[in-house]
Amino acid sequence: MVRIAVIDRDLCKPKECSLECIRFCPLVRTGTKAIEFDEASGRPVIREQLCLGCGICIKKCPFKAISIVNLPEELERYCVHRYGPNGFKLFRLPTPKEGKVLGIIGLNGVGKTTSLMILSGKLQPNLGRLEEPPTWEEIIRFFRGSALQNYFDALSKGKLRAVLKPQHVNLLPKLIKGTVGKVLEVADERGLVDYVRDLLGLEALWDRSLSNLSGGELQRLAIAITFCKDAHVYMFDEPSSFLDVYQRLKVARIIRDLAKEGKTVIVVEHDLAMLDYVSDMVCVIYGEPGVYGIVSLPRGVGPGINEYLDGYLPGENMRIRSYSISFNLRPLERMWSPDEVLLTWSSMSKRLGGFQLIVESGTVHKGEVIGVLGPNGIGKTTFMRLLIGELEPDEGTPPVTRLLSLSYKPQYISSDVEGTVRQFLEERGSPDALSSWFRSEVLRPLRVDKLLDRRVSELSGGELQATYIAACLAKTADVYLIDEPMAYLDVEQRLEVSRIIRRLTQEREVAAFVVEHDILAHDFVADSIMIFEGTPGFKGHALPPMRLKDGMNVFLKNMGITFRRDKRSGRPRVNKEDSYLDRYQKSIGEYYFIE
Repeated sequence: MVRIAVIDRDLCKPKECSLECIRFCPLVRTGTKAIEFDEASGRPVIREQLCLGCGICIKKCPFKAISIVNLPEELERYCVHRYGPNGFKLFRLPTPKEGKVLGIIGLNGVGKTTSLMILSGKLQPNLGRLEEPPTWEEIIRFFRGSALQNYFDALSKGKLRAVLKPQHVNLLPKLIKGTVGKVLEVADERGLVDYVRDLLGLEALWDRSLSNLSGGELQRLAIAITFCKDAHVYMFDEPSSFLDVYQRLKVARIIRDLAKEGKTVIVVEHDLAMLDYVSDMVCVIYGEPGVYGIVSLPRGVGPGINEYLDGYLPGENMRIRSYSISFNLRPLERMWSPDEVLLTWSSMSKRLGGFQLIVESGTVHKGEVIGVLGPNGIGKTTFMRLLIGELEPDEGTPPVTRLLSLSYKPQYISSDVEGTVRQFLEERGSPDALSSWFRSEVLRPLRVDKLLDRRVSELSGGELQATYIAACLAKTADVYLIDEPMAYLDVEQRLEVSRIIRRLTQEREVAAFVVEHDILAHDFVADSIMIFEGTPGFKGHALPPMRLKDGMNVFLKNMGITFRRDKRSGRPRVNKEDSYLDRYQKSIGEYYFIE
């Protein structure tokens, strides 16, 4: 048995506690120190070889900074990297294949980005040896007998070049200066700048500075830069964040084009529809976030995603989750009664500069969740601002939301906030955000309960997103407007967010608008769908809410793609273009799925 003891450096605050983790360790009292204070780091250090795994230090830590887990002893020989004493530990690595797209799926904090950093050569694996890091010769010997032996041999000798599209594209303006056109022209090593500019719709941004780009625009630029590099291996870390469905399909085609050229491609993605569409095979990374991660063997895309949803990996004989995730077909359309009407709005229009939004009249009911779909720049956020009263319509009467209370989660969230998560939830949400009921129903499923003493400015993208969602839902309101809640969240968090929104909306008898580009999230959360059509940046047309399947049919028909249901899990899957099922569903007008 291998014991892993991890102390979260962000949570551990020795100056604010009495170091009870040390005082109450039974071994310390007998003279054998399993945990002691390290003067160099200013934090406690646990000696895993001496630790009994009694769990007393875990219970005594007021900040829940300590985690101790036991793993099979034979797993230790597969340790690839460790981040310092009592730091995160990664076992095994994904095995890429030339001419194929390898998809990677797993929770946040289990080593997906670390794996990409190692495979790209930006991080040299230490094989768990902290005091005497291994040489490249030892690393290559460690992987002997596998495809990674030749991979690291070529990487260490400079014969293999790998490029990585980073996860956090919002950092690009701090690292690169200039306009979109100049940056792409400098990065272009394959003479494809014109092709990628037209495909990703970057011509309108050509003379714009990077500091003036939105999250979706920065994402498209980062993908274009990566695509234009001349390399053997291309890695994309969460390429769909902030992109609408149209843009995601274009990015998927770019990634598939690289594989057709014989390049090796790796994609980390939380959008299951996107991952299914773009990948040839998948690896599941499982474990305990922030503590350890284990990389599974590669398997086919369909079986791999289904095994991940089942929570059981037969190849490893490992249960990674105590429950399975299934996509149940929805019952018949709900019949709303007149007394359940909560919100109505009349036809209205709004012009902002050169953009005009036309909204058709609509009705929303108590307990109804409305999914909002449409490309970026089509007016979805403008419609939200009209509802909450930030904007006044140029034509038509203002919505009756002036008589209702509203809670709004913005699209772009900021970590530039003073104070802790606990203070943020009380100020932006309500004092009830720390009640036992809200903790069990919202904070714990979103993993925010462990962040209460963290400063908001120190949170990662996924932690920040979950905190903003919790603050929005903590308010007592009649209408909840939630703009792109799934960005930076992993698959399980996305499904958990969908369950929470749906449950709270029905229990409180309120309404919720959810603007999101993840089709699977809408399949979980939405009762009805509101479609936005038109030309992004010029004119938007908001259709009234319609039942889920009708709305999806309208949206997917505009996109020219069809979905089917996976026979095993029930999840929506994109049909291959011009396949038999794609042609058949288009011929009968069933773009979402066949009953």
